[in-house]
Amino acid sequence: MKAAVIHGPGKVTCDNVDDPKIKNSTDIILKVTATAICGSDLHIYSGGIPQPRPMVLGHEFMGIVEETGSAVNNLKRGDRVVVPFPIACGHCFFCEHELPGHCENSNPEHYGPEGGLLDQKGGALFGYTDLYGGYDGGQAQYVRVPYADYGPRLVPENLTDEQVLFLTDIFPTGYTGIDWGELKGGETVVIYGAGPVGIMAAKSAWLKGAARVINIDTLQYRLDKANRTASSETILWQDKGKEAIEEIRSMTNNRGADLCVDAVGFEPERSFIDKAKAVVNFEKGSPKVLEACLSAVRRGGTVSILGVYPTPYDNFPVGQIFDKGITVKSGQAPAHKHIDKLMEYVSQGKVVLDDIITHRIPLTQISHAYDIFHKREDGCVKVVLDPGN
Repeated sequence: MKAAVIHGPGKVTCDNVDDPKIKNSTDIILKVTATAICGSDLHIYSGGIPQPRPMVLGHEFMGIVEETGSAVNNLKRGDRVVVPFPIACGHCFFCEHELPGHCENSNPEHYGPEGGLLDQKGGALFGYTDLYGGYDGGQAQYVRVPYADYGPRLVPENLTDEQVLFLTDIFPTGYTGIDWGELKGGETVVIYGAGPVGIMAAKSAWLKGAARVINIDTLQYRLDKANRTASSETILWQDKGKEAIEEIRSMTNNRGADLCVDAVGFEPERSFIDKAKAVVNFEKGSPKVLEACLSAVRRGGTVSILGVYPTPYDNFPVGQIFDKGITVKSGQAPAHKHIDKLMEYVSQGKVVLDDIITHRIPLTQISHAYDIFHKREDGCVKVVLDPGN
């Protein structure tokens, strides 16, 4: 089969690889009909999260059930399903507490309570390095899906692939960042980042009753996309972002936003000085977006961290968090917890997801797809791949 394989930083190619096979009785083999590149895939592509051996990428995918293991009871050949991005068993302590990203059974070689980039990890993710289980991902013509009675969801016949594809990750992730804010209605929500997750967070904020939704980004074309698809106000991040913080305060009687969402993570655009500081401190990337969130949020407000942060950071402003009484919530989104409810939102027409797509590219052109997504060229916001079965 054809698959997108990472061969090192900056090198993803469409290779011919062996078709996946059933390994456990709870597996299915899925014929992929639609898949996408996620912003977090770029952390592997850039080398920010290491992957020493070639592997198939991709954790946003859906398709048709081709084969089922002997213990799979909820699915049959021919079923059309969408698959949440965490790989979770469904019956361990964390799965039973609606925390599938911390599954105790899906990542046995690297699992543990410590956490961190090179320390013990949580549960497995599709196509997201050996540290997160080493499972081949879904940027391919076929993919093995473990624990198939727990993860995949049947898709209504009246919905197209593109209408539901983003239930895999970016919509549940954006929704989680807003859900953590426990909105009561009428709040001001500020989202740092106007990429796919940032736009999904903006759409989710309206669903949860926000009165004002603002996206901040360094690129005007992404802000324009957020405005068109999520009806959000926009602020262009300039220089060190201080102007954006002052503008947010001016909008909120000098209090700050009720909820700030970091939808960027550890690899924002950075100056040479920022990069040099990270090297000296043995840090991966920069926490400057998170620091901006902590400044822009009001006292007693909430900061949701959806962007990836793999390492400790020097001079982290814990004193500011304490003095302002900020609630900070973070981590992999519990996609299994929200996916059924979010499917209903899509089915009922309460939210549209496919309007963020800017590029539809054959899997055979995967190198080009990663290149323009990484470099943010050609107005690229979201790439959907055609496996070409």
